[in-house]
Amino acid sequence: MPPIAPARNCRPRVSAALLSRNNSDLPPLSSERLPTLDLLRGLAVLGIVAINVAGFAGPKLATLTPSLLSATGPLPAPPADETAFALLFLLVEGKMRALFTMLFGASMLLFIERMEAAGRNGMMLQARRLLWLGLFGYLHYVLLWWGDVLFVYALCGLIALAFAAWPPRMLLLIGGMGFVGWALLGGLGDLPLVLAEEQARLGAPPAHDVLQGWAESRSAAMQDSAQAMLGFWPMAADKLRNAPFWPLVMAFASMGETLPLMLLGMALYRLGFWQGQWSRRALWVTALAGLVIGGAMAGGLLAWAWPRHFPALAMPSILAYWAGPEHLLMALAYAAMLLLAAPSLVSHALGQRLIAAGRMAFTNYIGTTLCLTALCYGWGAGLFGRIGHAQQLWLVLGVWVAMLAWSKPWLAHFRQGPLEWLWRSLVEFRALPFRKNP
Repeated sequence: MPPIAPARNCRPRVSAALLSRNNSDLPPLSSERLPTLDLLRGLAVLGIVAINVAGFAGPKLATLTPSLLSATGPLPAPPADETAFALLFLLVEGKMRALFTMLFGASMLLFIERMEAAGRNGMMLQARRLLWLGLFGYLHYVLLWWGDVLFVYALCGLIALAFAAWPPRMLLLIGGMGFVGWALLGGLGDLPLVLAEEQARLGAPPAHDVLQGWAESRSAAMQDSAQAMLGFWPMAADKLRNAPFWPLVMAFASMGETLPLMLLGMALYRLGFWQGQWSRRALWVTALAGLVIGGAMAGGLLAWAWPRHFPALAMPSILAYWAGPEHLLMALAYAAMLLLAAPSLVSHALGQRLIAAGRMAFTNYIGTTLCLTALCYGWGAGLFGRIGHAQQLWLVLGVWVAMLAWSKPWLAHFRQGPLEWLWRSLVEFRALPFRKNP
């Protein structure tokens, strides 16, 4: 594979502005970093917490619907929980995941370019990074949480490397067609079950597939609840014994979304979007189009699902497939709005702290898992299943405050977050400098 040529005009307009500011209380940003990427990554990692919290505080089913499943069928959740779920669905669900995934693709190219500029084999080093990330992800799953995304990113990232040298137009074409095709085929494939569940809601006798789907979802939720109440090591042993290949299942189930988004992120990096090279007019068009079109699509799906109390069998299809286009559009809109605000945002404490949180996204992601599993699982405070979606927002706020509070002071004394340092040292096969020079 030929070396990857740096993006044209690779000295980004916004990044240069950020680096030129005299913010003495902001940890120095290396010339190797793109502050706009860190700013966007900081927003994404915060937003992901708001969605993931349901998967810590309850079974997997709770990430799909606030409703419960009894032996006879669905039971609506309290209005406050439905409202909280609806607001997150409209504003956050899928959008931050799409943004973070595209940023991951962009960061892969940025890393390769740096290594190639230093005369090293960027492709080989990136592949090594992804292999270590896959190991981190598997350990994250076994020791802490079923919802790990690192293994998924590692596997899809290795595949995306095969496209790393392709021109941006081809990446846009393949990524866009793959993303839309995945959403369309998956949604149409699930449509008969969704319609059958709707008929049952209207009073028809539930079809066999509907009864089976409800029973399987309820059984899985009960198993999740039982596992969550185990001790730390018994829980890990239970995962290895009963679901050792779950990360692979997650990867293959979401590959049709994750891989195309990585390719789109790579294309947009080549086109200078993440670096802030687009004109303000282009960013405004992206933001407005994404908000209007994506927001209308999200609102339409919500208008269908909310009065039906977020049906247990329809919601997985909606979240995985039907909402895919609006996830992408609104993610791009959020990114464009933040890029528009970047020149002034970094002069304020919030922007500086977002940049710091983004620089430590890996550590903050795993740190969030440690905090929330300690609060929710049986080996910790045992809040699992005891707090609804509305109350979970307090946990989200607490994690946000902690993440924004500690990242910046840490980077004032250390070059990287602890897990970022460990990851990079493992890739280099040597202990890299950690503390900053006094």
